Amino acid sequence: MRFFIVDDDPAVRLMLAQMIEDEGLGQVVGEAEDGATIDAQSIIMNQVDILFVDFLMPNRDGIETVRAMLPVFLGKIIMLSEVGSKEIVSRTYSLGIEYYVLKPINRLELVAIVKKVMESMLLEASIQTIRQWIDDLSPYHISENETQQSGETSILTCGHYLLSELGIMGESGTRDLLDMLEYLFEWESDRMLKDEFPALKDVFWQIALKKLGDRSVHSALIQKEINAAEQRVRRAISHALSHLASLGIADYTNPKFENYAMKFFDFIEVRKRMIELEEDRRSNVTYKINTKKFVQVLYLEAKQMMATLN
Repeated sequence: MRFFIVDDDPAVRLMLAQMIEDEGLGQVVGEAEDGATIDAQSIIMNQVDILFVDFLMPNRDGIETVRAMLPVFLGKIIMLSEVGSKEIVSRTYSLGIEYYVLKPINRLELVAIVKKVMESMLLEASIQTIRQWIDDLSPYHISENETQQSGETSILTCGHYLLSELGIMGESGTRDLLDMLEYLFEWESDRMLKDEFPALKDVFWQIALKKLGDRSVHSALIQKEINAAEQRVRRAISHALSHLASLGIADYTNPKFENYAMKFFDFIEVRKRMIELEEDRRSNVTYKINTKKFVQVLYLEAKQMMATLN
């Protein structure tokens, strides 16, 4: 992420710059001591994602500065202020700022706020990409099961998109993962899926039955299909790990790496794979592939996207 800081207090600008660097949030691409010294064009030229603006400045205050930025600047704005009156806070939020933060600044609080803003931006970007992705698909590229007659986006469409983002749509295990999403969505429609998911072995059993298409089939044949599906899914997840690790090596701030790596995998496993790829070697290290976690995150992410798009 790229940050710009507008504040007449050099100590505040220094603190914000150090916070952004120390927390690995991105880079500060510019600073100004007054709103009168910047304009929307310069902010856009610097490709700013998040703009910090002080409320009280000598020549042009925070409100006038924000008005000068909008609607040209499409990034997020965090207002900093020593004034906490409800009227002023309400006025600034009505302009479209993301957060109003009172001084003296609590570093931990501000880091949490910035991370929330960054997550929101990543989600918005993902949603926009999904919409474009769906619009670009012809009816021949998406099955009838992945669309709904009402025109709403289905769980399968969102799952299809997420697996593409993870770089594994060509893997044989993706069909099993999509079947699992469909089963979980149907399962939840009959129950409240709250904090508990059905056991993973039960999910594999159900998708095996669906694939074999005959509930009277011998249990040994069902188990054979379950074992095969488990192997396909683990291979697909392993490829997703390698794909995200390679993105992180090329650019640690890559949106896909930032948004997906730590959601779907444990940091230690991602880091081990990144080291291997950096050293261009393949070790005998065994990765801990948590299939249940991956499936749960995939389902929750797909469901959240579906709700947002619909």
